[in-house]
Amino acid sequence: MTTPQDLDDRFRETLGALPEPERRRDPGRPVRPGAALTGHQLLALFDAQVTSRQLDLAARWLRSFDEGFYTIGSAGHEANAAVAAALRPTDPALLHYRSGAFYCLRAAQAADAFPGGDAGEGGDLAAMTGDPDPDGDDHPPAGGPDGIRPPEDAPDDGHPAVDDVPVPAGAQQTGPPAAGPDAGSPAGAPDAAGPPTGAPDAPAAPHVTAATADPSPGTSDATGLPDGAAAAGGLPDGTVDAGPPEPSDIGAGWGGETGPGSPVHDPHPAPVRRADALDGVAVPPPPAGPVAYRVGSDGTAEPVPRHQPSAPGTVSGQTVTSADSAVGGEPGPAGDQADTGPVVPAGPRPEPAVADPVGGPDPDGWQQAYAEAARDVLRGMVASTLDPIAGGRHKVFGRADLAVVPTTSTIASHLPRAVGLGLAVERLRRMDTAGRRDDPDGPPRSPWPRDAIVVCSFGDASVNHASATAAFNTAGWYDHTGLRIPVLFVCEDNGLGISVRSPEGWVERTLRARPGVRYFTADGTDPVAVHAVTAEAAGWVRRHRRPAVLHLRTVRLLGHAGADAEQAYRSTAEIAADEARDPVLATARLLVEAGVATGEELLARYDERGWQVRRTAEEVLDEPKLSAVAEVVAPLSPRRPSRVAAAVAQAAQRAAGPDAAGRAEAFGGKPPELAGPLTLAQSINAALADGMLSHPQLAVFGEDVAAKGGVYGVTKGLRERFGAARVFDTLLDETSVLGLGLGAGLAGMLPVPEIQYLAYLHNAEDQLRGEAATLQFFSQGAFRNPMVVRVPGLAYQEGFGGHFHNDNSVAVLRDVPGLVVAVPARPDDAGPLLRTCLAAAVVDGTVSVFLEPIALYHTRDLYEPGDGEWLGAYAEPSAWAAGHAPIGRARVYGVGSAEDVTIVTFGNGVRMSLRAASTLADEGIGCRVVDLRWLAPLPVADLIREASATGRVLVVDETRRSGGVGEGILAALVDAGYVGAARRVAAVDSFVPLGPAARQVLVSEDAITQGARTLLAR
Repeated sequence: MTTPQDLDDRFRETLGALPEPERRRDPGRPVRPGAALTGHQLLALFDAQVTSRQLDLAARWLRSFDEGFYTIGSAGHEANAAVAAALRPTDPALLHYRSGAFYCLRAAQAADAFPGGDAGEGGDLAAMTGDPDPDGDDHPPAGGPDGIRPPEDAPDDGHPAVDDVPVPAGAQQTGPPAAGPDAGSPAGAPDAAGPPTGAPDAPAAPHVTAATADPSPGTSDATGLPDGAAAAGGLPDGTVDAGPPEPSDIGAGWGGETGPGSPVHDPHPAPVRRADALDGVAVPPPPAGPVAYRVGSDGTAEPVPRHQPSAPGTVSGQTVTSADSAVGGEPGPAGDQADTGPVVPAGPRPEPAVADPVGGPDPDGWQQAYAEAARDVLRGMVASTLDPIAGGRHKVFGRADLAVVPTTSTIASHLPRAVGLGLAVERLRRMDTAGRRDDPDGPPRSPWPRDAIVVCSFGDASVNHASATAAFNTAGWYDHTGLRIPVLFVCEDNGLGISVRSPEGWVERTLRARPGVRYFTADGTDPVAVHAVTAEAAGWVRRHRRPAVLHLRTVRLLGHAGADAEQAYRSTAEIAADEARDPVLATARLLVEAGVATGEELLARYDERGWQVRRTAEEVLDEPKLSAVAEVVAPLSPRRPSRVAAAVAQAAQRAAGPDAAGRAEAFGGKPPELAGPLTLAQSINAALADGMLSHPQLAVFGEDVAAKGGVYGVTKGLRERFGAARVFDTLLDETSVLGLGLGAGLAGMLPVPEIQYLAYLHNAEDQLRGEAATLQFFSQGAFRNPMVVRVPGLAYQEGFGGHFHNDNSVAVLRDVPGLVVAVPARPDDAGPLLRTCLAAAVVDGTVSVFLEPIALYHTRDLYEPGDGEWLGAYAEPSAWAAGHAPIGRARVYGVGSAEDVTIVTFGNGVRMSLRAASTLADEGIGCRVVDLRWLAPLPVADLIREASATGRVLVVDETRRSGGVGEGILAALVDAGYVGAARRVAAVDSFVPLGPAARQVLVSEDAITQGARTLLAR
């Protein structure tokens, strides 16, 4: 087993044994002939890797005296720093838990601290355009079998002839390659500013500028930004630094085939053009020299001369204490054990190892960014409330200004969200192109640049999980249909899922076989190759707006987590083989070979970072922890009922005022309030239409909701009114349906997905529990995924049934913290409840389930055939505010004297209880029928008031006796000190059978009347 001490000792020994470089070389030049990475960039990448490694050691040290609570580390996966370097800091990233190096490097990019390169000296045209295969025709690669060409003409610059050094196809050997943003950032420079917030009130983004010089000839790309981004995250004059201009030609080659036989590299670089267009918008040639982008009101970007970057030490408009002044005092607390934490030299802090002509407190330029990133991670480890993302609730990688979306996934449950986010980013890009960005009534906008791609990382064992299968299948399915999903999956393959080995070749075979998802691969021990292949993959995804997967081969050091004794399932030889492939050592060797640094200098840098990480770890130990229930649950599901009510009122004013004519037109001249009494299905349909009119960002989707109009006709006519971009059918997979909703909500849309039947939700419920409900909780509201999930369900269908179409189990929904569950029973309640759910989604980011009783969809009568008393009028907009139904408020019906029994129910139980109450009234028994309307949260105040009014409560629960809603109702009564009589009638603990047999297990009207009589007889 490798201990922290073993890992540290071996690292030191190996660095000390590295030979002196033949001579020093210019760190501004490529570290290898044909490479995109310069010496400066590789040194910054090394420091990101070292910071991540020291964080892993610090986690073990903190855990050794019970002050650290998370020891799953990134050791062995530090190659993902090179992945980050090839991406833009504005590309939203959903990272798995071994992403320490990626996170550190992304922090440096976002702070404009990662060094730029010279993109003006020629080089690989494929890298310049980011598109080795503009036509998408998947021709076999040039060069060797892996698509790598050996250098043909190594320059006479002191480098030895290296005929066996792999270089990306087409790379020239004179000077650094010119690389446009489509290739990621081969020069390492961020190319856009204005990171996403994911929430309306997110903090301002840090100043981000590009560091590249002499952009190669090309075309600039339109970069969309959220409202206010130019002021918050751009340059003082409203410009946004976006690096060298980019050839776009979005849409070229969409017909190319992908799939199992697709190659890793392609030999057909796209030509570099002086002028091009994105979405039909002409872009002029860029000015000479360093440039920034000023984003115009139409969302396009014009290049302007670039300003100097902001002064070091400013992040998000606030002065940040430098690493020099943020640490101090004596070495760590007593009890530090050599084999449980980072090894820090005793005595005074070492001097910085490598001098830089820039000078100053941070001569490299990136150390402060790494120090701040390290502090973020350490705060998460010790559950500090100052953790900038989760606030002490969990250890996650995430920060809004870094466009890193937190995910707690260990089994790929975040992949469906990534696919949904990619689809939403692309849909919003296309919608944005159709209107001007300064038009308040224009189309919704993405919080990310219009050419952003989504990055999603996961481990090799996760490829076997159903969530991963769903995500890959959905990405490929949409690609096959011609819809674009710009997602780059990154599979970091260390060959192990805790102790279970991935069979040799299985991961590659699985990933290559995904139809519609292009396959790339790289070896994590070669940072130059990882960077080049990632740049190629990201450029391909960015240009073609199609999905790809990068198979990154890594190793796992230090076991799965702190308590993992891997010698129980791995041989010493296996562990030693992984240690020999340490990616941080691989980067160090390359730096020495390239003449950028000596082994001793790199060891000094390692010690310097270790010293800083250790000191920071000691500092965060004293930071506050969550200490009250209110603190813990504050971001779980914010409730601002007055704002929600105001949002409903504002929608009503618009619908009755300036939008009245458009509303009348949308309803064909006959708005629903003039259509006479409606059924429940008709009322929901009308409310959905009004919601789409009130919220331009709203989209309705699911199985059979568009062309067919829903199995029960609830969405009939919506696609014809609002178009296929806002009402569309999905593939038949509930995990993917919810994943699309999660991504759409994260992108700023208002998704209303439909799960066709309640029984089908159980296939995918973790997308609600583990993903939807946790995002605000683990990001303190910095990110959110507002969503209203429509779910037809419950029992009592006549002539069509069986378990899957009559499911009456809602326990899993009521068990999800923060999830709102609404159940409309009456047609005149459907509109108010749905409007509340939509407004709460917009105002508070609320995730709601709108559970629709199928058996009541088309019900017309209440007491007698033909009485039409179950129908309801649809409220005109002027009455919406007065009829608002706040979350957690019930509706009460009085029957007879209403003084004898309180019947508490919901859904189908409302109609049955009203009919039973009518029968009881004929016997002189007066009832109050309480329609809960909200199953989560329960309307406890209304429940207690109505129960106390009679002193007798009959709970009518159409769900099962065990785990049903009735249990929660009775518990609420007891908790509130209710001392009256209470009784329950509920469904039997059984699946619902087919036909008349269903009556044997479901609640009946007779059971309700008998229950009330029994209460009165006590």
